[in-house]
Amino acid sequence: MRTLTTSLAAIGFALLLPGASPAAKAPAAPAALSEDARLTAFLDAEFAQLITMQPQLATRLGMKQGGDRWNDISDRAANALVVWRKASAARMQVRFDRAKLSPEAQVNYEIWALEAERAAQAHAHRIYRPPFYSRLNTLHSQLPDFLINTHTVADATDLKNYIARLRGIPAVLDQAIVRAKASDAAGIRAPRFQIETVISGSEKLISGAPFGPGPDAALWADVKAKTAALVASGKLTQGQANAMLEQAKTAIIALRSAYGRVIAWAKGNLATAPSGRVGALTLPGGLAYYASELQLNTTTDLTADQIHAIGLSEVTRIEGEQDALARQAGFKDRHAFYAERARLYPPVPYDDAMRAEYLSNANAFVTKTRGLLGPYFATVPAYGIEVVREPAFTEIPGGAAHASAPSPDGKRPARTFVHLAGNRPDPAAMYTLMCHEAIPGHNMQGDIQVRQQSGPKFRSVTGYVAFGEGWGLYAEALCKEMGAFPDAAADFMRLDAELFRAARLVVDTGLHAKGWTEDEAVTYMNTTGRQPIQRSRSEVRRYLTNPGQATGYKIGMIKILELRRKAEATLGAKFDIKGFHDLLIASGSQPLSILERRVDAWIAKKKG
Repeated sequence: MRTLTTSLAAIGFALLLPGASPAAKAPAAPAALSEDARLTAFLDAEFAQLITMQPQLATRLGMKQGGDRWNDISDRAANALVVWRKASAARMQVRFDRAKLSPEAQVNYEIWALEAERAAQAHAHRIYRPPFYSRLNTLHSQLPDFLINTHTVADATDLKNYIARLRGIPAVLDQAIVRAKASDAAGIRAPRFQIETVISGSEKLISGAPFGPGPDAALWADVKAKTAALVASGKLTQGQANAMLEQAKTAIIALRSAYGRVIAWAKGNLATAPSGRVGALTLPGGLAYYASELQLNTTTDLTADQIHAIGLSEVTRIEGEQDALARQAGFKDRHAFYAERARLYPPVPYDDAMRAEYLSNANAFVTKTRGLLGPYFATVPAYGIEVVREPAFTEIPGGAAHASAPSPDGKRPARTFVHLAGNRPDPAAMYTLMCHEAIPGHNMQGDIQVRQQSGPKFRSVTGYVAFGEGWGLYAEALCKEMGAFPDAAADFMRLDAELFRAARLVVDTGLHAKGWTEDEAVTYMNTTGRQPIQRSRSEVRRYLTNPGQATGYKIGMIKILELRRKAEATLGAKFDIKGFHDLLIASGSQPLSILERRVDAWIAKKKG
């Protein structure tokens, strides 16, 4: 990573050097365009091969190929994929002269090569990522979630594929248990709280009809609804639907024993599962693993100590801004403002009326912000965006909201999933959350990315945490600039959200590099990060099972704001906010080093 970052910086500098005369440059244009087109064709062909190895990716892209299969999660398949990626990058480097490509094509060239390096780097620490370990995407819930929220059923073939995937779940779960046991043997154990989550989530998935009495289980309810929609549209007769539903029911009932094996593995580990101090520092070779995760998630070479210090500095700055805003609103300081909000909105458990109100208000606000984009963006979202409740089998009190991109054809809309369990948060916090997850944040970002037409197709699905989440945090600040917030409370909660992300830098590095316990981290997140205790606990457990991931947010935001300030200061009246935003998100996700180089080139071009 360090070598690559340095080489990209050197490349970016060379691109900006003056030298060649206009006469020397002019004849090169047609050749460069031809080379660009040749590279795009090559990368599209390579990406098509990659899709054959990742059928779930094909489904996310709205393609039917492999729609009856799951990704192969075995070590053998993972090894083969890394070998293929490295070989593909080598083929590209042999066939193409990077110097003959346009600047944008050079970015595509570099990202394809970088993805091979990142895949190898991540694979080297694969043993640290057993399938049930991650709070964000543990496999026991990831499989049904994919069928419910990603596997679209538009015709009988899609339904047959859905049923085939139902039948395939037991084999994937068994492979996951094999991998989990290998990690256990290596001393890499899931924390006790995560084991408990796997048990409770698995039990929910095999409760209710058709397993026994009670409401329909999540998968049974979903396949019934999707089948009924095909009947209503005339794509299936009722007789055909009944026959396929019987097949689906048989496949779902078979999940009882498959999830039973997951539960048995988890219960077998429960008594000895670690708790308290469980960060990367406690794992064999954990510090090297954590350093690698920081590189992958921030796309920088920042160390844990540096990130910890940045977090502390940002906390101090943001608290000062909160004090100033609170005084403007008539309060003594931020503490008085927080106290008033707590008085107005004490912790109250959600009820169904509150949930309905939240979803209604959130969707209305997303519509509002969508209408404010014109002065700030030339490229805007084209597809539907909806805010929905997190599925019951993954919903937890204080759980983090998350977004999904639409399908490339827009038939599956972009969605923001919110946890509406536990206590209701301050309603003023909703506005910032929707700016981050929906518009102009992740849903908008995903909409633009999946509709890319000019570049190679792989760019529509390649993502970097620091870039994507950095944009999400930048989007929160942009909402203020756009006039989206209705009052001072909403703006104060924007700062509250930024304070939370700064605290993440402190807590993540504290847990994994400085020996913090879970309770110490929860206390810091609750008192300094200002998060309710349920949210603080949920967040800390997320960081414990996804080392480094949460650091990408603030590191990315800091870089984007730094680049915008640089562009504004250099260009003055020539600064074009629409052009700057299009430069950032209209061509897809990218490492921060490449983003900086592209912004520098854009500034030089605008400056003239």
